[in-house]
Amino acid sequence: MKLHLLKQGINREVMNLAIPNIVNNITVPLVGIVDLALMGHLSSVKYLDAVALGALIFNFIYSGLSFLRMGTTGMTAQDYGAGNKKEVILHLTRALAVAMGLALVIFLLQDPIAWLSFRALDSGQEIEKLAETYFYIRIYAAPATLGLYALSGWFIGMQNAKFPMYIALIVNLFNIAFNSLFIFVFNMSSAGVAYGTLIAQYTGFIFAIILFLKYYKPYLKYWKLSEMLDLKAFKRFFNVNKDIFIRTMCLIFSLSFFTAQSAKISPEILAVNTLLFQFLLIFSYFIDGFAYAAEAIVGKEKGRGNYEGLRLAVKSIFRMGMIASIIFTLFFLVAGDWLLLMLTDNSNVISESNPYMLWSAAVPVITFAAFIWDGIFIGATATKAMRNALLISTFIVYLPSVYILMPLFGNHGLWLALMLFMASRGIMLQLYSRKHIYNVRVFKS
Repeated sequence: MKLHLLKQGINREVMNLAIPNIVNNITVPLVGIVDLALMGHLSSVKYLDAVALGALIFNFIYSGLSFLRMGTTGMTAQDYGAGNKKEVILHLTRALAVAMGLALVIFLLQDPIAWLSFRALDSGQEIEKLAETYFYIRIYAAPATLGLYALSGWFIGMQNAKFPMYIALIVNLFNIAFNSLFIFVFNMSSAGVAYGTLIAQYTGFIFAIILFLKYYKPYLKYWKLSEMLDLKAFKRFFNVNKDIFIRTMCLIFSLSFFTAQSAKISPEILAVNTLLFQFLLIFSYFIDGFAYAAEAIVGKEKGRGNYEGLRLAVKSIFRMGMIASIIFTLFFLVAGDWLLLMLTDNSNVISESNPYMLWSAAVPVITFAAFIWDGIFIGATATKAMRNALLISTFIVYLPSVYILMPLFGNHGLWLALMLFMASRGIMLQLYSRKHIYNVRVFKS
């Protein structure tokens, strides 16, 4: 009876955290899709390609720095579970301090970043000029973007998934509204999308600070500057986050490499793969709702020393994730053509996309395990295993697959290599879980 009640409580907790995170996450690709749809309905595909390449640079930068969210969630959740209010608030202020420092570095290095990025992408002079304009506008959103990572991660670690959802809704509604204003009223193209993003990010950051001050201000009484600057605490922060950083850079490199290889095939294939990649993003942000729930719950249960609660949470999250992946695969099979028509009215791009639609439909069932395991390992702060899994998947599985399969099968070979990469991530983390997640001695350490 006690075990049954524990299972019911875990299932309820998973859903209470997962549903707001799903709403939060699903708005991100929806906004990206709106941006691409706005560009896709302009007179030339060059605007779509410019936004795709400009956004790719920021995805690489900000996703590489997303350890500010992930590491903050895991450490905060563990101290929340242990009832350590002082460390809880210190985690937030350390993360915010690092966020502002990194934003300053991005500002100072913006010219070298732009130069290296556009040399690496090699997309053609006209598209590069448009993407460069987008880059130099959006770069000024860096403090807000990184600050939101720290605050959102902290809220999730505090078992509060609703605040990140509210923040995401505000950011994305402002983003859509201002993008539409700049494009349709002021007749701007890719620059309008950049300005819309800039305004939306700062709106969200200010809103997040207001939420913190209204609901969590009492935690500030536990804060001391000397303890925030404690070198041992910062060392732990960076030890956890350097592994997440390496892991994330491998992931972003692999996805960016996919886009770069698409561009080398042809501008048409770049447009096709950019649109079809939105299917993967839609699912990834949905399933990450369960992964974020795993971060919060696993971290909390580790902080409490509750091994049975962790085991039941992992089982519950995987069951829900599998059901979601099957539903998404069926949806993409049935509604894939309709989704393409929502993204663009360019008949040539739609025609070129049709042969590759099955790859998009296969994404959910192949990738869901990798996303969920990521959340579990982050919550347990078992970051070295995550790092090793991504290094193996990237350099032993993915890159050799691209160079072997692309010459044989063209764009189909590129998509197959991507699927092998995603599948290997889940398999590697499954293998590591016995030592790093289900080992009671490691769990209680």
